[in-house]
Amino acid sequence: MEITSAIIQNHIEKAKIGDQIAFTFLLDFYWNEVYGFMIKRTENEADTEDIVIETFAKAFDKIGSYNSEYGFNTWLIAIAKNVHIDMLRKKKSSLFVNNDDENDNYANSIVDDSPSAEDELIIEQNLAQLLLCIKELKPAYQEVIQMRYFQEMSYQDMADQLEEPLNNIKIKLLRGKKLLAEIIKKK
Repeated sequence: MEITSAIIQNHIEKAKIGDQIAFTFLLDFYWNEVYGFMIKRTENEADTEDIVIETFAKAFDKIGSYNSEYGFNTWLIAIAKNVHIDMLRKKKSSLFVNNDDENDNYANSIVDDSPSAEDELIIEQNLAQLLLCIKELKPAYQEVIQMRYFQEMSYQDMADQLEEPLNNIKIKLLRGKKLLAEIIKKK
């Protein structure tokens, strides 16, 4: 079946009202285009995957603001560029420190910043609360979140272990993160 602009526009309209099947269609249809564009810019697969997932998450959150006068792929690429710029800014700000005498004196006066016993207790309590929130998710979402963030598995490793297509893993993780965020906001 040939995918026409009318079919795409229909899925966009369905996605605007929260249709998950339409989201999945759009993700599947545009994933390679956005990924291909970003891999040329970053030359790093891990960064590219993170950028593309963030792009689709932002796009689906803001799909109501999409203007159909422009191509959906153009809109996605613009979001991807902005996500990439934000990522570069964060990396750049964490890499560079102005090395003048004042900063040297300040750096030398910094006390040990390892977590105190109180800090460790707070971290432990926050982790316990996060784990409780994760347990409220459906098992499929729990599993992918566990694998990605606690076992630090790559998307491909997750797909191989679960014997599912890579895009299914990405969609599950995206939905799981959104649902987890909603649960955390409620608490």
